[in-house]
Order: sequence, then structure tokens, then C-alpha cells
Amino acid sequence: MSFSVSLAKIIEEFSLEIIYTPKDPNNLMVNVADYNRPGLELTGYLDYFDKERILIIGLKEYYYLEMRSPEERAESLERFLSLAPPAMIFCRGLQPFDEVKTVAAKYGVAVLVSQDATSDLTASLVSSLNVHLAPRVTRHGVLVEVYGEGLLLMGDSGIGKSETAIELIKRGHRLIADDAVEIRRVSNKTLVGSSPENIRHFIELRGIGIINARRIYGMGAIKTTEKIDMVIKLELWDNTKIYDRMGMNTEFMEILGNKVPMITIPVKPGRNLAVIIEAAAMNNRQKKMGYNAAKELLTNLGMSYEKDETTGQTTVAWE
Repeated sequence: MSFSVSLAKIIEEFSLEIIYTPKDPNNLMVNVADYNRPGLELTGYLDYFDKERILIIGLKEYYYLEMRSPEERAESLERFLSLAPPAMIFCRGLQPFDEVKTVAAKYGVAVLVSQDATSDLTASLVSSLNVHLAPRVTRHGVLVEVYGEGLLLMGDSGIGKSETAIELIKRGHRLIADDAVEIRRVSNKTLVGSSPENIRHFIELRGIGIINARRIYGMGAIKTTEKIDMVIKLELWDNTKIYDRMGMNTEFMEILGNKVPMITIPVKPGRNLAVIIEAAAMNNRQKKMGYNAAKELLTNLGMSYEKDETTGQTTVAWE
């Protein structure tokens, strides 16, 4: 699916000054997470020009236009504004020429002004559009931040995900989403999770009902978005199943084409899930930093290990 973001949201986010809009900015949509800086386009070369991108006018483009006569300026602008890009943003507080306003009004192109430097605006704009327009999917689960790690708790209904989230909040960690987690792929390596706006900060606890985590536990207990660093799958303890006791083999779950490390934690009465999840978060952070406790233990015991790159499984043997 393709997504879009309103120009009004971009204007608000970057504090842009409105010079001209053909209609309500809430009804003007941006569909591409990139921008154009018209260079060759000003001279008439329009091959590979993407009319869906926002136009950015920096110092180079501005002073090129300033050196042209009003007639030449209007002719240059006509070449690409006639293709009706969604908006044209002048950086560094540069004020648009009269010809810009005339041609933009003719073709219905919004004209905006930013006080930011060109490089600062373009970097922030692309980053923001990548989030707004990212491919996304909604998964049943709970997303929490524990020691800076974004943990997606998954499992069958009634397994204890929400109750675990409450215990983690009480221990100083933060809730991002309960029940429905909206996941966006903002890059080939990064997934960001958030809660649908209409259920944000609410938690369902069986036997109690719906509570608002922000109002009960305060602003420090919640967060709007968080990167997903690990998936924790909760399942009822199965005595016939052999669970990983060393942590040498890393499992992954694929979400929107990205692979996320995943562990399975069996649930049964007496297990303190909040403490276990805290340990899992810290252990995952250590692994990302290059330290693996299981490997150190095997080395201390005089055992060798070898990872099969095809299957991803690790074989352990005495040296």
C-alpha cells in the first residue's frame, strides 16, 4: 500500500510560512519521501524529473533566478511548475519572486518559506517523510521500552502481555502501545512501532477493564514511538518442548521484509516475567555491543563452537 501525508502537517512540523496555497493544506497530499532541487530543470532539462516530489529552493537556485530577467524567470519556472509538484519551499527565509507567485497560482503549486538552512531542512524533511510514508502493518501485541530497548511482546490473548507491561511501567520503563502495534519500516534496517491514536496510552486488564497508563502513572510512563529492537514471544510452558538454555542460536522474525531478533519465553505460575524481560533487554544490548555471555562461558569451559552460516545454528564441541 502507498501512504500520504498532508501538506498541513509538514507546514506545522517545520514551522513554514505560507505564501500561497491553491486550497486548504489539509487537502494537499505529499506521496513521495524525497525532494527535488531544480538545477538542470531551470535550464529546461526535465528528463527524470519526479513531479511528485517537493521542490526545495536554496541559495544557488535563488540567485540563478535572480540573475535572469522577469521574462526569463517566468519561462524557467513554467518548465517544471507546469507539472504541478505538491509544493515549493524557499529556504533561509528567501522571499519568492513575483513571477513565482504568478506561475505557482497558475498551476496550483503551494509556495512556502522556511527559515532553516537548505541542508538542515532537506535532511529533516526526508527523515520526517520516511516516517510518515513508511510501509506499515498492525500486529497484535504490546510494545514497551526497557532500558532503551524497544521490545515487542507477542503471544496469544490472555497470556499476560498487558499485565507484564504494567509491571514494567511500575519498574520505571515505558509503554508505547497495547493490544495493537502499528509498525512502520522507515529503512531497510529499522522498524518503528507506535500506537493507533484512538487507543494510545490505554491498557486492557482482564478483571479490571480499561485504564489510562498516562493518567495513572504519569507522563514518564509512556512514549509515542520506539524502534523495535527485539521480539519476545510469550507462550504457555510446554513440558514436551525443549527451550533454548544457552542462547547461542539467534532466531529472527521477519516484519515488512526486515529481520528482528526473537526469543521465546515460556510462561507458567511463579515466573517473574518483568524481571526476565529486563534481563533479556540488557542481554540483547550487550550482544549488539559484541559481548555474548554464552560464548564466554563455553570458552571458560574449554569448549569450541562453530556457526553454520546456512542454517544459522551453532554447533558446540569439546576442544
